[in-house]
Amino acid sequence: MNKKYFIVTFGCQANEADSELIAAYYEKNGWKEVKSAEEADELVFNSCSVRESAENRVIGQIYQIDKRKKKQKKNTPKIILTGCMTGHDKKYLQRKIPGLNKIWPIGKYSAGLSPKRKQKKQALVQIMTGCDNYCTYCVVPYSRGREKSRPIEAIYCEVKKLVKEGCDTVMLLGQNVNSYHKNTEFKIKNLELRGKASQLKKKYKNNFAVLLAILNDIEGLKKIKFLSSNPQDLTDGVIEAMALPKVDRYLHLAMQSGDDKILKAMNRKHSSLEFYNLVKKIRRKIPGIKIGTDIIVGFPGESQKQFNNTLRWCRKIGFCKAYVARYSPREQTAAYKLKDDVPAAEKKRRWKILDKLINKK
Repeated sequence: MNKKYFIVTFGCQANEADSELIAAYYEKNGWKEVKSAEEADELVFNSCSVRESAENRVIGQIYQIDKRKKKQKKNTPKIILTGCMTGHDKKYLQRKIPGLNKIWPIGKYSAGLSPKRKQKKQALVQIMTGCDNYCTYCVVPYSRGREKSRPIEAIYCEVKKLVKEGCDTVMLLGQNVNSYHKNTEFKIKNLELRGKASQLKKKYKNNFAVLLAILNDIEGLKKIKFLSSNPQDLTDGVIEAMALPKVDRYLHLAMQSGDDKILKAMNRKHSSLEFYNLVKKIRRKIPGIKIGTDIIVGFPGESQKQFNNTLRWCRKIGFCKAYVARYSPREQTAAYKLKDDVPAAEKKRRWKILDKLINKK
């Protein structure tokens, strides 16, 4: 009888893609996926640590499972933690989360596997992992490591295979997709693809733009989506490639704040005016495009006046949606050393104002 597994996924699409690879690892070894934690022999928590509240949700669920394990002798699954929380020290995790049986670093069992995808028409395709930007509030460079881009040939072949299997929409994933192969050159064995990439590089002068253009030419593929974009690497070439017919007319572009002093403290490489001018340029090139964003409220030292600056730019830009987060100190990050001096109630008030302005309009 096959052993059974169940995966609980928290956080972003990158974690969803990782969970598809974890599922593939289990299936390769003869395990069967079940529909609930209660049925499983092994229970994998693919965690998120972007905010303290995200970690608390993971810890709370594991605590409840461990509590049940102690009450019953039958069907008590082994509990495995993976995902971004594994960036913490192992001893810290074992102390913080009693009941853990194993800790898997991100990507431990993913090498050479094809993801077990749950949707046939749409697919998540990781094009890169990690991040080199070191925004002062963000734990990703510590949990997922430095930027590493996948070979363009591997992505091209994967998407072509997906299309043959009935997929018509792909979502390209990376912490900052438009820095794909930013400081490295393509290594392509296929001569035709190599020649095409070389010509496109001369045209767009950006490797992510080259990838978009190459995928745009795949027959049978209808739509190309991608997450996420950093303003500092969104070049004219990327904008030009975004205007290609198969590229989705939605762009998620993280502003984080509309105040220049706060942006500098966050180690963001754009000013509020530069962000606004970039949005204007994108809309001129791609009429009708919808733009969403990420914003953090209550960053250390953020005054009411600085929050008002964010409000002003949001009204001027007109985002179609925003993921608004209340600042949460994260160990390892540079901002952790700063005094978290905006009260929780004030963070909540600012969150409500922005959520109402952008998401509830």
